[in-house]
Amino acid sequence: MAIVRPFCAVRPRSDIANQVAALPYDVYNREEARKEVQGKPYSFLNIDRPETQLDPNIDIYDDAVYQTAKYLLHRHIEAGVFVQDCSPCYYIYELTMDGRTQTGIVGCSAIDDYESGVIKKHENTRADKEIDRIRHVDTCNAQTGPIFLAYRSQKEINTLVSEVKMEKRPTYDFTSEDGIRHCVWKISNPQQIRSLEKAFDKIPNTYIADGHHRAASAVKVGQGRRNENTDYTGNEEFNYFLSVLFPDDQLYIMDYNRTVKDLNGYSCHEFLEKIKEYFVVRLVGKEAFSPKEKHSFGMYIDSNWYEIKIKEKFISDDPVKSLDVSILQDYLLDPILGIHDPKKDKRIDFIGGIRGLKELERRADSDMRISFSMYPTTIEELFAVADANMLMPPKSTWFEPKLRSGLFIHQI
Repeated sequence: MAIVRPFCAVRPRSDIANQVAALPYDVYNREEARKEVQGKPYSFLNIDRPETQLDPNIDIYDDAVYQTAKYLLHRHIEAGVFVQDCSPCYYIYELTMDGRTQTGIVGCSAIDDYESGVIKKHENTRADKEIDRIRHVDTCNAQTGPIFLAYRSQKEINTLVSEVKMEKRPTYDFTSEDGIRHCVWKISNPQQIRSLEKAFDKIPNTYIADGHHRAASAVKVGQGRRNENTDYTGNEEFNYFLSVLFPDDQLYIMDYNRTVKDLNGYSCHEFLEKIKEYFVVRLVGKEAFSPKEKHSFGMYIDSNWYEIKIKEKFISDDPVKSLDVSILQDYLLDPILGIHDPKKDKRIDFIGGIRGLKELERRADSDMRISFSMYPTTIEELFAVADANMLMPPKSTWFEPKLRSGLFIHQI
């Protein structure tokens, strides 16, 4: 059963929380991050991407980068930009985007749950990305980016969340530059804290929705601290990692689309004939096409949109092979376009659905050749893959809205 415990969060003062909150560090490349922090001294991106504060020529993995993050974090704490709650609390974190709301519980999950499989994963992680966050967490002595977890909705937790929201005014309530409203309530009542702990203890599994690298890094830092402190009790903060847990029925997964550099030597006519071995092809025309059902794909090439549907005989019952991202990879990207490893091949790029279909057209008309619009992976599919202890292909899910970094810091 899931262990989710309260903690003493380091968090921004209420009057500047909107200036501190920042999108996750991995949303930006180096140049984008540098531009984003200009004129924003409180933005947490300064700490999450500390190379923005240094000479542009310095290696992003240089020791000075991580020392800068530590310096900035502690300077802000000393200056009163951040405060720390004196007793362990849970927090309610609510995000509203385009009139749709999702409400999660901020707490700390156990690294033992990660290692035992109580916390389920659906993606592999890359060693280089892990090392970066390991060094960041270890040097700052703090987890600064929450891991986005999901669980099957539970009435008891929903009721308690509703009660707290009715009883108290939010600690934070602001709208970020991208139009997302962020509200936070603190749960400090001992009885409510015990009720939440017991409620999570009834949940058999939680699932990483977003933040696989942050989770793996937090766990490895915790393991390292255990090796350094062989008499650890299990109650030390390094045994837990910062999480925001959402009920599955409130989550929104957007399409995660693809665009490819060339047709692998085929002419457009040859390519269209080739894919008919696996797909039913229908010309849509100039109007952008977004698939309305599973196993249907939009395809944009030479200023025209097509709908392509996988033929029924190629549909599998396997939790991974039946995913639309797998079908496109296994029956088109790999055998026809020669994209054998989408994680490494420079001919393919991935575009989150938040960018819209116009971005797919723009890319195919400029630096790429062909784009594909996808039907979104569902949370049920994610759970099915994770429950089967299997892994999804890369870039299978795009969750919106994105959690903000800097609103909650867990010192270890």
